[in-house]
Amino acid sequence: MYTTYHLSSAQEMNSDIIDSIKAAFKSKPIIIIVEEVDQDDFKLTNQMKAVLDQRLNEDEMGYLSGNQSINKLSKKYGL
Repeated sequence: MYTTYHLSSAQEMNSDIIDSIKAAFKSKPIIIIVEEVDQDDFKLTNQMKAVLDQRLNEDEMGYLSGNQSINKLSKKYGL
């Protein structure tokens, strides 16, 4: 099992996060990795590239604009 916490700043780290980790993993051994996020460095995974390639091969008549896609994703996933 794994859990990922996304924080906008290290200042958001508090005892609630530690308590939730303790509750989730109990006395099991764990590894904690802290990684600085470079917001300007986004890389596509092979899976993402495959989905994009698949979309490129679809009929253009069914295309949605970028804004339409973002609106649908926002409604469905709360992005």
